[in-house]
Amino acid sequence: MSTLLKTNALESEAIYIFREVISQFEKPVLLFSGGKDSITLVRLAQKAFFPAKIPFPLLHVDTGHNFPETIEFRDRLVAELGLELIVRNVQDSINEGKVIEETGRYSSRNMLQTTTLLDAIEEFKFDACIGGARRDEEKARAKERIFSVRDDFGQWDEKNQRPELFDLLNGKIENGQNVRVFPISNWTELDVWSYIEQEKIEIPSIYFSHKRKVFIRDGMIWSHSPFVYQEEDEAIEERIVRFRTVGDMSCTAAVDSYAATIAEVVGEIRTSTISERGARIDDKRSEAAMEKRKQQGYF
Repeated sequence: MSTLLKTNALESEAIYIFREVISQFEKPVLLFSGGKDSITLVRLAQKAFFPAKIPFPLLHVDTGHNFPETIEFRDRLVAELGLELIVRNVQDSINEGKVIEETGRYSSRNMLQTTTLLDAIEEFKFDACIGGARRDEEKARAKERIFSVRDDFGQWDEKNQRPELFDLLNGKIENGQNVRVFPISNWTELDVWSYIEQEKIEIPSIYFSHKRKVFIRDGMIWSHSPFVYQEEDEAIEERIVRFRTVGDMSCTAAVDSYAATIAEVVGEIRTSTISERGARIDDKRSEAAMEKRKQQGYF
């Protein structure tokens, strides 16, 4: 009963935040990656505006290096729910000379997404971007408000944030500014999975155990893929793995797991001693990697 009450409280808070977004902003958008957090946001948005349709589009900043299972799921979900999906591609930013493709051992397009995202915000004049970031994921995200104001350049100033007392959310912005909104900021990884289990939400198959060709680097399980740089002496092997968090293939490590159902995943998370972001390769670049990306305009 206590778990149910907690989940309902988190759900109610998220629905309240969604409705505040619609009441305070003119052109919101939901940032959608096809991962479990953004899928949870879609379900919450459905509940917030039922029986009407979700009143804003979904935006996917596509690196071009995504897991095929995630893209297939994204397209199927959008079609089933009749949602508007906007896709903007990092490859276009590269072709236009706005960003430079990384090369080498730890090359990734993850950081390049920022430019593509900011261009999309400017193109469509979005004033609120709804994302699935949570405070438990990473210390930079733990500092960020639910309504997080970004300046004319999309940048975040962690030392200049608005108070959010008594759940009062202030969406007033100046011309050129926009706000990132995090309806599940107060949720944990376990809260998200418990909600997925409770609501019987379908998620991509890569969140469950499966056989995959991988290689080991720095103690992490990397996917073997044409998009992932691999040294000649890094041997390919097949292992039973799953993914706790899903970015593109170049920045997301797998974990050894035989969890094939949501209930088994929940049980695994309860006993895990490693954080969810521990499987994000891009966070290993530096101690402040996430904070620097957010200061530059990242999600």
